[in-house]
Amino acid sequence: MAAARGLSLTAVALRMVAPWATGSRLLAASRGPQARRKASSSSPEAGEGQIHLTDSCVQRLLEITEGSEFLRLEVEGGGCSGFQYKFSLDTVINPDDRVFEQGGARVVVDSDSLAFVKGAQVDFSQELIRSSFQVLNNPQAQQGCSCGSSFSVKL
Repeated sequence: MAAARGLSLTAVALRMVAPWATGSRLLAASRGPQARRKASSSSPEAGEGQIHLTDSCVQRLLEITEGSEFLRLEVEGGGCSGFQYKFSLDTVINPDDRVFEQGGARVVVDSDSLAFVKGAQVDFSQELIRSSFQVLNNPQAQQGCSCGSSFSVKL
């Protein structure tokens, strides 16, 4: 079903930091070189505790989500730099989740993961060889690996 929607799938086999909702669909997760995309804030008072959605992220989410679906962003332990981003489509909002909405598109982040991505941008990138949701300009990241899928946090 995900292939019918044109989603690139990535299997991730690493230890998780936050609980994972069962039944979620895993989407490609990486950070790419397009860190200069225009970001749109998720609310008028967007600040460092917010997640910013780019226009391309909002557009793609509106294309692929149905009904009560939203994009869940989680941070897991693993990767070559210590932590990595994990994206999935989900329908269950937990009590510790923060919802960032813009133009009908929603990104949900649990409170543990939000500490690692607050102030960052969520983007959708479509390239010749892949398309994926990405975390860009993460102020909590000190450095990342060369492939851009993992990062280390500032202490």
